[in-house]
Amino acid sequence: MARKRFSDEDILNLLRQIELSLAGGNDVATACRSAGVSDATYYKWRKRYGGMGKSQLSELKGLEKENQRLKKIVAELELDKLILKETLDVLKPKGLTVTDLRQAIVKARQRLNTSERRTCKTVGMPRSSQRYLNRPKDNEDRLRLALIRLAKQYGRYGYRKITKLLQIEGWKVNYKKIEKLWREEGLQQPKRHKKKKRLYHKDSSVIRLRPKYENHIWSIDFVHDRLSNGSSYKMLTVLDEYTREALCVAVKPKMGNAEVLEALYPLFLCHGKPEFIRSDNGPEFAAENFQKWLTKVGIKPIRIYPGSPWENGYNERFNGTLRREVLNAEWFTTIEQAKTVINKWLKQYNTIRPHQALNMRTPIPETLHQNGT
Repeated sequence: MARKRFSDEDILNLLRQIELSLAGGNDVATACRSAGVSDATYYKWRKRYGGMGKSQLSELKGLEKENQRLKKIVAELELDKLILKETLDVLKPKGLTVTDLRQAIVKARQRLNTSERRTCKTVGMPRSSQRYLNRPKDNEDRLRLALIRLAKQYGRYGYRKITKLLQIEGWKVNYKKIEKLWREEGLQQPKRHKKKKRLYHKDSSVIRLRPKYENHIWSIDFVHDRLSNGSSYKMLTVLDEYTREALCVAVKPKMGNAEVLEALYPLFLCHGKPEFIRSDNGPEFAAENFQKWLTKVGIKPIRIYPGSPWENGYNERFNGTLRREVLNAEWFTTIEQAKTVINKWLKQYNTIRPHQALNMRTPIPETLHQNGT
């Protein structure tokens, strides 16, 4: 038999009925039997509703509803607290990504058995973002492969130079997109160096003479390195400061002022004579016969202030690039091997490698280089 269920008003009326029966001289068992309830039910009802009127009963029902509402609010706040506690370790880092937040929400739902709607609302994450599936496009996969290929081919290039090379290949991308993919692939980030202050005269004029046109100023300098057997060799680097074209990297075991003239003479025949040649104060460049010969052929030598290599900054930068991209990456066993690799890189530097000072253009285009050779 199904259990009877009474409303609060029904219970109050039955209690009144039983009390009237008791007042008429009946015992508790008889009064309860006439009302259709047991003695235990009567005593339980009397303990809870005894002496109440209809207004008091309404107040009790209101208090019970309010109590249930408050309990629900407390439970919800406690649940929100637990959700935030589960995701707190992920929310702490400053570089939080949407993917990290999605994973934190999934873990919180698994541990607390909460709904997606409730968890996303507590954390402040739109459900549409939680359900979004990143579908990489086919062209992005091909772009990644092209990016990795160029990064392997030109290991010391940063993402800006790689962006320019991709644009030359026909990709319509900007450097921000390439930087994002560059970081996702974990490729090398070029280190930033502090800028050095320029050297000034007392009258605030710049000491270094600036190039104004092609063949205005050439800069020369030496780079030293060792072969795998420990023997040393020298490289003479010649740079046109205006066009940024590397005119020559002469590689020899030993090199004095006579070898310097021997390396420069073919360049004068091929490119014409410069108006100035800038160098440091090394004995090869400060030699009297070298200085006199330059003066006789109509070239003005410029020697930087002792201890101020930044005055020959164009060539110093080129030498640093040569060392980073070739000398530090290759291990030569013979002078001929060094010449072959360096000459191959020199062609790449002049015709392929984008130069920031030239608005990401190369010193000389590939077609011009082929026509010239």
